[in-house]
Amino acid sequence: MVMNFYSDNAAAPCPEVLAAISGAAPASRSGYDGDALSARLDAAFGDLFGAPCAVFPVVTGTAANALALAALVPPYGAIVCHDEAHIQVDECGAPGFFTGGASLLLVPGVAGKLTPAGLAAGLAAHRGDVHQVQARALSITQATEAGTVYSVAEVAALAGHARAQGWRVHMDGARFANAVVRLGCHPADITCRAGIDILSFGTIKNGGLSAEAIVVFDAALADDLRFRRKRAGQMPSKGRFQAAQLLAMIGDDVWLRNAARANAGAARIAERLADRLLYPVEANEIFVQLSPGEPERLREAGFGFYDWGAAGANEARFVIAWDTPDADIDALIDALG
Repeated sequence: MVMNFYSDNAAAPCPEVLAAISGAAPASRSGYDGDALSARLDAAFGDLFGAPCAVFPVVTGTAANALALAALVPPYGAIVCHDEAHIQVDECGAPGFFTGGASLLLVPGVAGKLTPAGLAAGLAAHRGDVHQVQARALSITQATEAGTVYSVAEVAALAGHARAQGWRVHMDGARFANAVVRLGCHPADITCRAGIDILSFGTIKNGGLSAEAIVVFDAALADDLRFRRKRAGQMPSKGRFQAAQLLAMIGDDVWLRNAARANAGAARIAERLADRLLYPVEANEIFVQLSPGEPERLREAGFGFYDWGAAGANEARFVIAWDTPDADIDALIDALG
């Protein structure tokens, strides 16, 4: 059997989520968002972030990102993001489709991160005339595609820069829990208090099954998003099952415990591979420089992982999930060490 270090998307749903789904099985008096569990979402997430918010469950991270961006950007606008952002590399044009045609303006950054100076330099040649799309939003990923984490100050600086340009700010939080655990901060410190307008709150990579949350901190965005979500086919008739999963994840800090276990596993591996790491290990992803022939030997030994970087570069990504067996982590450490 393959030892799975491909992705945390393949992880099992955690027991708390499965129990919540089972508990939501009895018939409800209302469908869609009219059930008692769905009615609790805004208040529950409001308590989590310490701020009023509106919560819209969807069934994929791609839908969460694309719908959130559609609430921020007109069809003739543009979204500024890292050139390796998930919305650029892995979402098959969904942001453009859901926004009705908005473009992505790509900016490079070291170790998956954007900076205000990098944004200014990367967009310096972009004109402000009617012949080019105009930026209307900034999207940042927390934790990043390189497995690094923006600090509280870095998020605030990026949001401040965006505000100065007249942009709104979206956070792709597919691994938001891993970032919060790494920073040891309040979740609001890197979202609403820092200037984030809308958050894609991920659970599926972290022990969820089929529910992600769009968390809206600006009430003015919520009414429009209700219609966009329905039109996109992301409003399940039995929405209580998505609500149950989200409530189970944030209840009793399940989301943080799961992320802490994944982060800890990645840190154990990183400690033994300091001289081979391509990026600092700050969440649950490890990017490693392998030697010629090593990818083949690792696969023959039963390890599953993705090649990374340019073809033939012998770079690899290993992802630790909340339920990755300790024995598999130990085996990988031995094989790589």
